[in-house]
Amino acid sequence: MTLSDYKPVADEPEAVAAYSRLEPTIRVSNVSKWFGDVVSVNDVSLEVRPGLTGLLGPNGAGKTTLLRVICGLTRPSGGEIQVFGEPVRNNPELYRRIGVMPEHQSTYDFMSGRAFVELNARLQRVPDVKSAVDRAIEQVGMHDAQNRSIGEYSRGMKQRMRLAAVMVHDPEILLLDEPLSGTDPRQRIEFQELMVRLASQGRTIMISSHILEEVEAVADRILLLVHGKLAASGDYHVIRQKLSDRPYIVRIGASDVRALAARLITEPFVESISMDGAGHIQIVSRNVRELQRAVPRTAQALGIRLTRIDPLDDSLESVFTYLADR
Repeated sequence: MTLSDYKPVADEPEAVAAYSRLEPTIRVSNVSKWFGDVVSVNDVSLEVRPGLTGLLGPNGAGKTTLLRVICGLTRPSGGEIQVFGEPVRNNPELYRRIGVMPEHQSTYDFMSGRAFVELNARLQRVPDVKSAVDRAIEQVGMHDAQNRSIGEYSRGMKQRMRLAAVMVHDPEILLLDEPLSGTDPRQRIEFQELMVRLASQGRTIMISSHILEEVEAVADRILLLVHGKLAASGDYHVIRQKLSDRPYIVRIGASDVRALAARLITEPFVESISMDGAGHIQIVSRNVRELQRAVPRTAQALGIRLTRIDPLDDSLESVFTYLADR
């Protein structure tokens, strides 16, 4: 199965209903985690079902901490986590049903890819190491490169071999922290297609990312985490709509800002225009595409020279914060 063949459940109304009837494999109830005075995860409750779930948020939002709490690597300060209906802490049998791929994980460049996966198989006490390693390497499409040293691998190849090591004990749940970080567009598509294949086998997969486009192509559901809080959840259509509704603020400098402002304020997509202390105008609009078209067109029609156009809040942090405050 490829990305072009795959349709997240969000695209199929009947699939959405069927997905909602699936028993959650992960339940997070009022979970918080503090590190001293820093609140990393703040009273988060969510459910994750089989399929592919995207955990989205800016850097520092608490995504890594939440994944570590879910898999039992980090003890929560409060709340409860259940996996397959059981408490996750101090449950070795449950750990064997989970595979975790941290964002930053050392690989041994002097080892072959196969030797690295074998090492992880032995650490997991897999009964038939050879068969398990063969299966995991085949699943990630690294059979032809398995005997090369990891130091010779591209970033995308390393990520796939790391995933093989995570999957060598055949876990039912995969928690992947920023797995697409540092990959080029081709590697990203290959990894996304691999995720699609694994999700189609009935696994529960959580992928964290700070880029919506990385997960919306494959995720059945998206969770938005901002400042440690769950800001929004749902299919990617819902998240996209919320992003589209967000107001944009643009600062514009021009040879005649008053004349430009007088004309632009009549446009239906412009909510307000104000003047700052430096003699620039600030425009608030919820339709940035129309605004981008109108500003140069209007300036040209009036014979006005534009000197600067700066988006004031177009960072990922501002986008996510806007969603959190709604």
